[in-house]
Amino acid sequence: MDIKVLGPGCPKCEQTAKVINEVLKETGTDARVEKVTDLMKIAGYGVFGTPSVVIDGEVKSVGKIPKKDEVKSWLNR
Repeated sequence: MDIKVLGPGCPKCEQTAKVINEVLKETGTDARVEKVTDLMKIAGYGVFGTPSVVIDGEVKSVGKIPKKDEVKSWLNR
């Protein structure tokens, strides 16, 4: 599983990455988490708000810090 956290490195982006990593640890899910800070790459996903989360190429969240339950639901699909 490939997870990307899109954002310039702001506190909300860091918190989003932290939530995702906590959920991965809690669930034992094997995934690679990458922070994407390049604005052109972020725009390439068609998102205009950060933080955003992309899992296996699919945009899951834009402009907010996701809740743990939300992240867990994305991992189970």
